Amino acid sequence: MIIAANWKTYVESTARAKKLLASAKRLAVHAKQDVVLAPPAPFLGMLAAGNRSKVAFAVQDVSTETGGAHTGAVTAAAAREAGATHAIVGHSERRAAGDDNATVALKLQHILAQGMVPILCIGEHTRDDQARYLTFLREEIASAFGPLSQKERATIIIAYEPIWAIGKTAADSISPNDLTEMILYIRKALAEFLLGENVATARVLYGGSVEPGNARELAEGSGIDGFLVGHAATDVASFTALVKAVSTR
Repeated sequence: MIIAANWKTYVESTARAKKLLASAKRLAVHAKQDVVLAPPAPFLGMLAAGNRSKVAFAVQDVSTETGGAHTGAVTAAAAREAGATHAIVGHSERRAAGDDNATVALKLQHILAQGMVPILCIGEHTRDDQARYLTFLREEIASAFGPLSQKERATIIIAYEPIWAIGKTAADSISPNDLTEMILYIRKALAEFLLGENVATARVLYGGSVEPGNARELAEGSGIDGFLVGHAATDVASFTALVKAVSTR
């Protein structure tokens, strides 16, 4: 299991960032899961410097550029140098800001070129009776995986985040049964692009209103390999409770 904590821009002070990291390090010592933290870019180097814990670090996004006169951009190479071993790409908030499938595919290639593990986010906006949203998901996967080699494809972690479920309470989020069906569909779609044992070992996370109260229920029997957690990951008590809930599954 992987628990990836996307701090987004909820964390804006060094003191809070260090407090969250200290808590994550304590959890990681005994947790059955791998813990990956994705702090805001300005904190990445500071937190990752000299890290010898089980905690890994991810950059929240990378630029489509690889260097040069691009003010404000965070390149994949710079993120790797700062200590990131993982990189989130295609998050719904970045897609809402303008990243289309082609942009996500380009960023993904830059991440892989730097030897980082991509966490590729996919997810439908809404659901319809004709199940067109399934085609939407497959297209997100196909556009990202299509240009890559088998070796590159095998390193990608998928994070399924249905956009309609984000920001809701646990009670109004996706049901365990629906999540199980979606994970089966995603694995079926991945089988078109992965060969042999890579199909069975592909890692699929869930993100979308993940809280301590629903994490264990969503994890049991759904076929997921962990969670991409947003706001709940920026509160020590909440994140601790979530990790412990999944650890006892």
